[in-house]
Amino acid sequence: MTNRQAWFLTGTDTEIGKTFITCALLHAARASARSALGMKPVAAGAEDVDGVRINEDAARLLAAGSFDPGLQWLNPYCLSQPVAPHIAAAAEGVSIDPSHILKAFRLLQTQADVVIVEGVGGFRVPLDDHYDTADLAVDLGLPVLLVVGMRLGCINHALLTVEAITRRGLRLAGWIANCITPDMPRLDENIAALQQRISAPLLGVVPYVPGSDLSLAAQRLQLPD
Repeated sequence: MTNRQAWFLTGTDTEIGKTFITCALLHAARASARSALGMKPVAAGAEDVDGVRINEDAARLLAAGSFDPGLQWLNPYCLSQPVAPHIAAAAEGVSIDPSHILKAFRLLQTQADVVIVEGVGGFRVPLDDHYDTADLAVDLGLPVLLVVGMRLGCINHALLTVEAITRRGLRLAGWIANCITPDMPRLDENIAALQQRISAPLLGVVPYVPGSDLSLAAQRLQLPD
């Protein structure tokens, strides 16, 4: 029987390439002859396509996966406005139910060897007045992958996020340095500083990739054991 694996993927901020890295990891898993699916439990910002509300990030995960599990399971909550999820949900009168997300995740996990659950924004993004994405990570009980967007300030953001993950009792399985600008000063020194301070393994350094070349990015990454 195949050893099934799953991770919760978070980032140091929004717009630091979480979806790109998730898709690249899915490609890496598929290249090793494993079936793989991405999941976006909550997405804010969508458009209607032939009467179906679709979020761009969820569509990219769907395309990168081994098969189509049903968009309603891959992205249980798709909100229209591209704002903080708890604000978008309140505006639409939507209540985000963690149990529904857990049900969707468990279904996906029965179908694929690898499932990567991509959070929204950073590690502690509110989903309602009393529940955030860190709570969701705890309820899922998955080891965490951290995407560090390599830019000025990333060391502080990364270390604060690692501290928050640890305080929730979660295991950081590894982190990824994602080069989101083509010319970050002292890139190597910043990566070295993070390696010195983060006990979890560096799973790869993804160079700035114009045009989002997933195959190139996948070659620079490894999944945790």
